[in-house]
Amino acid sequence: MAKHRHFTPDEPLRHPDHKRPVTRRDFLAQSFMAGLGTVTAPTLFSLFANPRAAQAALSADIQALKTSCGIAVQGAGKIPFLCFDLAGGANIAGSNVLVGKQNGQLDFLSTAGYSKLGLPGDMIPPVLDTVNGGDHIDTTLGLAFHKDSAFLRGILEKISPATAANINGAVIPGRSENDTGNNPHNPMYGINRAGADGELLTLIGSQSSDSGGNSMAPAAMIDVSVRPTKVDRPSDVTGLVDTGKLVGLLSQGDAVAVMESIERISNMKLGRVDTKVANDALIKDLLRCGYVKSADLVDRYGDPTALNPAIDPNIIGPIFSQTEFNAESEFRKTSAVMKLVMNGFAGAGTISMGGFDYHTGDRSTGELRDLRAGRCMGACLEYAARLGVPLMLYVFSDGSVASNGMADNSLNGRGKGVWTGDNSSTAASFFLVYNPNGRPVLQGGSVDVQARHQQIGWFRADGSVETASSPAANNVNLMVETVILNYLALHGEQANFPALFTGHGLGNSTLRDSLVAFNPIVSGTI
Repeated sequence: MAKHRHFTPDEPLRHPDHKRPVTRRDFLAQSFMAGLGTVTAPTLFSLFANPRAAQAALSADIQALKTSCGIAVQGAGKIPFLCFDLAGGANIAGSNVLVGKQNGQLDFLSTAGYSKLGLPGDMIPPVLDTVNGGDHIDTTLGLAFHKDSAFLRGILEKISPATAANINGAVIPGRSENDTGNNPHNPMYGINRAGADGELLTLIGSQSSDSGGNSMAPAAMIDVSVRPTKVDRPSDVTGLVDTGKLVGLLSQGDAVAVMESIERISNMKLGRVDTKVANDALIKDLLRCGYVKSADLVDRYGDPTALNPAIDPNIIGPIFSQTEFNAESEFRKTSAVMKLVMNGFAGAGTISMGGFDYHTGDRSTGELRDLRAGRCMGACLEYAARLGVPLMLYVFSDGSVASNGMADNSLNGRGKGVWTGDNSSTAASFFLVYNPNGRPVLQGGSVDVQARHQQIGWFRADGSVETASSPAANNVNLMVETVILNYLALHGEQANFPALFTGHGLGNSTLRDSLVAFNPIVSGTI
């Protein structure tokens, strides 16, 4: 075969069989521009070293006024939610997350089916790994990955064995159209409707679009009142709150004490003033609450480490080295988004990554991009573990790719099948759940039933999605609904789904229950 060079992770992909890129989405998919970070729907899990601790630095009298002034003492308290939007049509099924027939991930496909998914005959899941021993299946994260999955290798680089032991996941086979902005994959509005809401921001996005990401949001879920604003670097995070010049001139504690004293003095003087207007009480309340909010702002955000991922000791050093962080924009973006979400400044977020339209006639290009994406996924999971908070991590892409069976035997090609074209029938999405209290438990009373909950739908033996296998298999809108149903189920709240999403397409309660992967890991808010 002709020798192909691979593309570096940030190098643009020029496909002769694709139209010239003209939209922002085209440029992102083909890596002519970098993917950006998005954050949506803040929830206040934590603003402190201990994410579960209540803020107690404010004096009791000022703390008591926060509720009457409408200042959140704690946010909605839902499980943090992150999703990776891999623009361009990444491979997920087979070569990364294993997919199988009707009885689950390990109900193996045909050799030809795996070849279509980029795996040669000597690397299909059940065969002997002559180099490392065993087969080609890895269940370190609960969810079965191919042993040589680039996603998996990247994740395992960033997480500890203790973190891995508390992770489980599920895969959702589902067709997704290639190279179009009309895939309503983004679940952020629905996650917000399910309860993820909070304090600093409502919705932030990587693009000036209704979804804030590469893929669209389902039209029925869009709430224009929370349309996203862009965030793409750590400085955007630190710029969210201005505590004024008092912090810096004084210590944070002294600055809080000054603001509290100002509130008390002002409140005492207001009690002696008659404004002689009908809304006298309302005006005084507004003035008093303004001072309370100022004290609260300094109390919460006066510490420069509260928002800045670049100086977070749980990120720099244990997850990303200073050199990695400085050199790689995708790592900085990921750090900014996960910092906001998992510290409670935001409840859910999208991390868009570009350049996944990688059917370049080689395998190396896709492997390197998948590896970097895996490192970013692993960083999010490890950060959740270091903070002691749960996390639902969802990964999707617009379309997918297929192989014609030729192998790329280069160092980075790893002997796997080259990606030779787009193929919507090989697509899938997956999610991982981290639970600090132990690995999430699959629904079902037997191993066989649990296997069918871990793979929601199935593939045909020939390596294509069985479109009748689940509501999500042939309808991206219903893929989003399935993900949101699983988010609610982690809180034990799946019964709320029909009321929250009237006109949904997931059928009756029996069918919906079959689409839920895990038993609850929390009860309601946490």
